[in-house]
Amino acid sequence: MKIVVGHLFPDYLNIYADRGNMAVLARRAAWRGHEVEVRGLGADNAVRPGEHDLYYIGGGQDREQELVAPALAAHGEGIHAAVDGGAALLAVCGGYQLLGRFYRDQSGDELPGVGLFPLHTVAGERRMIGDVLLECELEPGDRRTLAGFENHAGRTYLDGGAEPLGRVVAGFGNDGETGYEGCRVGRAVGTYLHGPLLPRNAWLADWLLSQAIAHRTGEVPTFEPLEDDLEAEAHEVSARRARTRGGRY
Repeated sequence: MKIVVGHLFPDYLNIYADRGNMAVLARRAAWRGHEVEVRGLGADNAVRPGEHDLYYIGGGQDREQELVAPALAAHGEGIHAAVDGGAALLAVCGGYQLLGRFYRDQSGDELPGVGLFPLHTVAGERRMIGDVLLECELEPGDRRTLAGFENHAGRTYLDGGAEPLGRVVAGFGNDGETGYEGCRVGRAVGTYLHGPLLPRNAWLADWLLSQAIAHRTGEVPTFEPLEDDLEAEAHEVSARRARTRGGRY
């Protein structure tokens, strides 16, 4: 089966080794007999619901976010329709911020957002940097840990009733105060975790692939386990660093 991934603004939002996430998705799909085709989507490419099974958007500095924000917001209707139609989505760091309603920078200017995630982000004066560890439950009764690295000045505030991606075990998370990180809307997840994210968290890569396949076939597949010794070690090293950093909540 071919899984089609729409990579949003890859030439601008790519500073945190985000292309490593695409490599992991392609390899894990290939090991299961599937093909991943990645198509770049920029200002001149319309987002048409049904064309892509999974969308990905990475991180960028404020300058890059400012450059792409209006064009990304113009894709908003298509992105909303695609996710409502069952497509999966992963947004990391700056891309996560821009998929909220708006991002207010340190000068007070507001960059328009897509409004997919029920949240907004305001730049703070102090950056929140370091290893981070979450507890997540994307499927009922299946609690997992998610490990990565955060480096952001933005404080992201979820609307009341919004679903976070996970609970912070160690690190700052969305705003350094609430104890939550990321946001989830159906098959779409947003997070500040990068470094890149998926090589350290093979289970999340598989979840995204399974949701993308479900978009194409209408049924979530059951994957046989892979030999993930190296992936498990990478996760544990990152998780151990976060625990050494200490829990904040």
